[in-house]
Formats: sequence, C-alpha cells, structure tokens
Amino acid sequence: MIKILFLIPTLGQGGAEKVLVNLANNMDKNVFNITVKTLFDVGVNKQFLNKEVNYEYFFKKIFKGNSHVLKIFSPKFLYQKIVKNKYDIIVSYLEGPTARIVAGCSDDAVLISWVHCTMHDEREFSIGFRNFSEACNLYKKFDQCVFVSDEVKNSFLRLCDRKSGNSVLYNTIESNIIIEKSNELIKSNIFFENEGLKLIAVGKIIPIKGFDRLARIHKKLIDEGYKIQTFILGIGEEKKELEQYVLKEEIEDSFHFLGYHTNPYKYVKNSDLFICSSLSEGFSTAITEALIVGTPIVSTNVSGVKDLLGKNEYGLVTENNEESLYEGIKYMLDNSDILQYYKNKAKERGESFKKEKTVHLVESMFIELVKK
Repeated sequence: MIKILFLIPTLGQGGAEKVLVNLANNMDKNVFNITVKTLFDVGVNKQFLNKEVNYEYFFKKIFKGNSHVLKIFSPKFLYQKIVKNKYDIIVSYLEGPTARIVAGCSDDAVLISWVHCTMHDEREFSIGFRNFSEACNLYKKFDQCVFVSDEVKNSFLRLCDRKSGNSVLYNTIESNIIIEKSNELIKSNIFFENEGLKLIAVGKIIPIKGFDRLARIHKKLIDEGYKIQTFILGIGEEKKELEQYVLKEEIEDSFHFLGYHTNPYKYVKNSDLFICSSLSEGFSTAITEALIVGTPIVSTNVSGVKDLLGKNEYGLVTENNEESLYEGIKYMLDNSDILQYYKNKAKERGESFKKEKTVHLVESMFIELVKK
C-alpha cells in the first residue's frame, strides 16, 4: 500500500481545499493510505473528508503573523516538527508555506508540489518563502510539480527553470454528487420572488474575486433598464464594503448576498448566467461546477479559463477588465439564442470533468512516481 501525505494550510472555503477533499475521498483506499494534514485546524471543508482519510493538524488555531514566524525556521526544522511520520509520497497541495516545509524533507519520499495559482512576478513566486532565490531552489527539490492549467505551468516555468517533472492535471470534481445536489429544491424565497434573469457568482468575497466590479456592472445594467437579479454565494472580508455600495446605489432589491452554502449547485443550476469576475484564478472550481450543471458562463480571461472554455467554445471569455466584462454580460442578456447555445455547450464540456477520469490520472501518476 502506498502511504501518502497531503499537506495544506487549512481546509477553508477555497477551491483548492475543496478539490483536495474530493481527490482524497475518491482515491482507491485498497492502493493508497491517505493522510490529509493541515497547518491550522480550521475550515468548512474539513467536515466533508471521508472517515477512510486520516486527518491531522499541527496548530489548533491560526495566529497573527504565522507566515513570518514560519520563515524564521529552516525548511528542514519545520519538516521534522510538522510532518514527523514516514510516507512514500508527500504532497504540498498549495504553493507557498507548505511547499517550503515539504522541501525540507531529507527522507527518500517522493516529493510533489501542487501549484494552483498563476505567478506573475518574483514577488508572487516568493510568497511563503524568505526570498525568490530560496523559493526557486526549494521548488527544484520536488520530484514533480503538478499544475492545474497550462497557463499556471507556463507562468511558473518562466520564473523558475525546472527542467523536468512538470505536468498539468485538472482538478478533481465530485461530478455525480454535484448533479445530484443540483436537483434539490431551493427553499429561499428571495431567489424566486423577483422578476428578471438570474445572474450568479460563487466564491470568497475578497478583492481578487472582483465582486466590486460585478456590483458596478449590475448597477449600470439596471440603470439601462435590464431586468436582472444578481446573487453572490460566499462569505468574506469584502462583504461589508460591498453591502454599503449596494445600499448607497439603492440596488438592494436586485443585488443579493446569499452567504456560504454547502450546496451552491442548486442555485447555479437554476440561474440563467454564471459570472466569473475574478482578477486572478488558478483553475476555477466554480466555473467547472457551472459547466457540470449546464449553466452558461461569462468569465474574465484568468488562468485556466481557456483550458475550461476554449476560445469562446464552451463559454464567453472577456478581457480582464470591467468594461469588457460588462459588454460580455450585456451581449448574453441581449441574445437568448446565444444563452441557450452556451447552455448546451456547458453540458457538453462538463462531461470532460467526470471525477473517474481526473482521479485515475492522479492515481496513475502517483504509482509511476513510486515505481521510479
């Protein structure tokens, strides 16, 4: 049996955390003994780990300045304190702090770094490390770097010249569960009580998700006479500021915050248009889920989106600015035939992300690396 450790900061609300739970739950337990370990014992996704997956943590709570504290110590020291046990494969499932820790391994385990985010410059590449030089040198210690999209891979390799052991694997999505849950009834009156096409966005309410520009686009469309309702599914630090904008512009009757839901799929399926307004993504779990339930998509041109939607083949991709996103949404609202076309194309593309395919590719990679 192959003994694997996945190390990640938390099992919080983010897409990578959700995808890790999906992957760990669905891997063959007759072949793999799996442990998921977090640096901090927090996160809404922890509850979804199967009992067959071992769960451990190092710190009970997140503490202020933790990233600075961790950088005081050497990777080797941190590895010895945090990992402790022996494994055949050790995976840092996010870039940054956990990659630095795993790179401190002096055992003969296979080391894998899973990279989810596009790194545009040396500063972004160095997050969680003491400096760029340390980051590049430590990433070169990994036997394999797995990237969630071609764009994420290319941006990484432009900064750090890893000669080999670089691959792209799509995220594992619980497609069958998503489809099943998307058919559940919605009990919220607010979702159905108002007229107009339903626009939906899903994610943590933080600046990088661009919900502020979506709110401004919504306001502009309302002023132009469009009958729309926009719903945000998620929680986060920017919510209060966005709520103040909504009240100030008097659009609270058509721009709604639904909070965090363990089943966002039923809302996405019953919406007319899914919007990704992000400034940056790695490989959008939310877009993948929208494809699986067959909801038409308009997305800014962020990392991974062309892997998902092609060149406007399965959804509409706009330039990554507010005006282009506005024009893209307006185009979809003005053309019901285009909306229906992309609904059909979303379902077609969603077939590519069946969990059986993605899990099999990951398992095969693990087995091959252990053989080597």
